[in-house]
Amino acid sequence: MTSVMGLLEEREMAARARAEALREESERILAELAEAEAVLERRVIARAELAEALAAPAPDVPESATEPAKAETAPVAGSVVPPWHEGVSTDVLAVDYGHIVELVADEAAGGEGISAKELAVRLGLEAVPAKVEGVRSKAKRLAQRGWLEALPTGRFTPRPSTATARPSASGGPGGGS
Repeated sequence: MTSVMGLLEEREMAARARAEALREESERILAELAEAEAVLERRVIARAELAEALAAPAPDVPESATEPAKAETAPVAGSVVPPWHEGVSTDVLAVDYGHIVELVADEAAGGEGISAKELAVRLGLEAVPAKVEGVRSKAKRLAQRGWLEALPTGRFTPRPSTATARPSASGGPGGGS
């Protein structure tokens, strides 16, 4: 007959072996998760860059050739973000870009600006890295085209003329979102 101490030692060794096996399995799963997240991040960036490249106008097409095609009055998703200039409204932007400009103008109290994560949440998106990076990419594109200003802190503010010309309470015709 085996001793009680021997039985306890066998059980302890079995528990120790099980714990070690589970620890190794969790390390393997965490490594796979990190690899999958890196692949996902690369795919999101690649998709965003491809969409931007496809949306860019052909360099040798004169602007006069694109003007007669004014039958398309509303911008479509994936459309080019035109440079901001005096007198242009957010109506020329695709809906998601227009919402970003409006949110930045509404939320930029105190000059601190708004982060991409805050923008994603206010747009009703999940605050996961892929969604936040998509919003950051759009906000950066808007900043490059002069619609917003990108602060070195990674936050976005409205362009100065937009902030001073925009009333705090939206009203007037066509003021709906």
